[in-house]
Amino acid sequence: MLELYLGGARSGKSRLAEQRALQSGLEKIYIATAAAGDAEMTARIAHHQLQREGQTWLTVESPLALAETLKHYASSGRCLLVDCLTLWLSNALFAENEVWQRESEDLLTLLPELSGHIILVSNEVGQGIVPLGEINRRFVDESGRLHQRIAAIADRVVFVTAGIEQVLKAG
Repeated sequence: MLELYLGGARSGKSRLAEQRALQSGLEKIYIATAAAGDAEMTARIAHHQLQREGQTWLTVESPLALAETLKHYASSGRCLLVDCLTLWLSNALFAENEVWQRESEDLLTLLPELSGHIILVSNEVGQGIVPLGEINRRFVDESGRLHQRIAAIADRVVFVTAGIEQVLKAG
């Protein structure tokens, strides 16, 4: 099963996706895409880790090679939770030799082939004004395209606002 959880910053999407993973009854693997580049991001990572404290998660750091990580860990007895796609997108857009095209195609090709329960979490950033600056517009455009392509193949798509989930697609 492939699920996509979308929502704004601090919408509750990660918490709800984690609850969904806990309810799966499967072995849980948390795939973290964040890189702690500054104090604020370090605090955000610590907040997410604190939320999972006392739960049985294996945490895997994968800031860039997401498809490779998913391929390695996916199996019928596991639930993989990726948090979050937009951080991974940022990492790929700003990587040397701009690896975004290859990384995104690898992920989109692999997702339908994976076994087990896969939950992807991502920030919905395309509901505001068109941002200033070429890289900012590209980020919004690429995340929107990625979300559309994943939603097309996902079994379930959920939009989260104020901690309330709205199921957009149920399969």
